[in-house]
Amino acid sequence: MTRVDRVEGPDGLVTYLIRVDEPPAQRLDRYLAEKLSLSRSRAASLIEAGHVRIADQVPKKSYVPEVGDTILAEVPAAEPTVAAAEDIPVEIVFEDEGFLVVDKPAGMVVHPAPGHPRGTLVNALLHRTGRLSPIGGARRPGIVHRLDKDTSGLVIVAKQEAAHRRLADALARRAIDRRYLAACWGHLSDDHLRVEAGLGRHRRDRKRMAVRPGARPAVTEIERLERWKAADFLRVRLLTGRTHQIRVHLRHIGHPVVGDRQYAAGWERGLEGRWPQELARRVTRQFLHAAELRFAHPMTGEPLEFSAALPEGLAAAVEWARRTS
Repeated sequence: MTRVDRVEGPDGLVTYLIRVDEPPAQRLDRYLAEKLSLSRSRAASLIEAGHVRIADQVPKKSYVPEVGDTILAEVPAAEPTVAAAEDIPVEIVFEDEGFLVVDKPAGMVVHPAPGHPRGTLVNALLHRTGRLSPIGGARRPGIVHRLDKDTSGLVIVAKQEAAHRRLADALARRAIDRRYLAACWGHLSDDHLRVEAGLGRHRRDRKRMAVRPGARPAVTEIERLERWKAADFLRVRLLTGRTHQIRVHLRHIGHPVVGDRQYAAGWERGLEGRWPQELARRVTRQFLHAAELRFAHPMTGEPLEFSAALPEGLAAAVEWARRTS
């Protein structure tokens, strides 16, 4: 009989270890649903989110387990269906009846999701405003666009449905100008570059994105602001808004974001001298900051511009890099 070991961890996370000792003759999502008493859709979503591994690889949900396989499945606690208001400090750059512009700190998730049911920007804004646009559903109310957890900077969040629809339309038409400050390892081949490379989910690691033929188009414009000893300081403009776009495009051209543990872990060790390692020590998270937004007010058409200075830690790293380059 197939053995299933169960270990409960923090925050309600349950880890299952399944040793397959009889031919299942069914797809992995069906197999997990049966063994763990889950719905098939829940099992499939766990696989697609990278919570299931076989021999340290993330399988497809259509994979048929074989005798001898050991399946590791992590099942997060059930999430609340509605985001709760929480008293969390957040910096508001602009607010009117229709929307807000917020300077999100690094380390904060934008909206509740599996593994992050609380402590998000949405939770904080619900406490401050009492309501957000219902577009996006119960867990993502008001979200016009997102930033990665470890990216800081400007985010637009809608309070009213009409403003949300117009902002979303402007984003789709590329009428919202989004510019970031970043630092990348090594030196670009030119002061101005344009990267056009489609992005999709990584074939083996569902938590990562990758440049893939036939994937959704993605376009990034890059301008070098400063050349440091073993890194460049950049202004980056998004023409599309794919998941991890700047990080993956910079990695694709051989110059990943400084401090990016997902796409550039240990990159500094391949560069000459002690300077790269010292910069890596000073940059404690990915050096990516949403610094500028330009767009027309969704209701009045008035041109709006917002900026957010680099957070203290990144600003200090810039000053050090300038002094030592």
